[in-house]
Amino acid sequence: MSVTYYSYYESPVGSLLLAGDGIALNLISFPTGRAARLPEADWMRRNDAFKPVKQQLSAYFAGELTDFSLVLAPKGTDFQQAVWSALEKIPYGATCSYGDIANSIGKPEASRAVGAANGQNPLPIVIPCHRVIGSNGSLTGFGGGLDCKQFLLRLEQTHAPFCLQ
Repeated sequence: MSVTYYSYYESPVGSLLLAGDGIALNLISFPTGRAARLPEADWMRRNDAFKPVKQQLSAYFAGELTDFSLVLAPKGTDFQQAVWSALEKIPYGATCSYGDIANSIGKPEASRAVGAANGQNPLPIVIPCHRVIGSNGSLTGFGGGLDCKQFLLRLEQTHAPFCLQ
């Protein structure tokens, strides 16, 4: 049986709970919202296990990091894993719809299922579920709350590289 370690990262969107096995990151949880989590009773606090995660989150929130390079181990179904993999391909500062994600994984009729998988993403920010919006441009739901989603999108749009076409 593997041990789960945890720590907290003080971010501009609140104190984020980080959890993993000391090598791979399994969970990032917002302090509030429908997906907020607390450490399990058998988890062990180990701040040093999350140093690379905290460094990369700090660089992200400073607008200096656009792509995370962390060992991730989100737990989910094959369908959820496919959705989360597609989320990682959404460019920094960009958005797409649930339908776009459904099409990208070869399941064009699965927009609602994509929305459910998006909502179960255990690694928000790093696996950028905040970049998925409604087909009409609305922000829709977010585990950390819509204010947090709006903050993350504005942060990225402010720091996104500008390209001339």
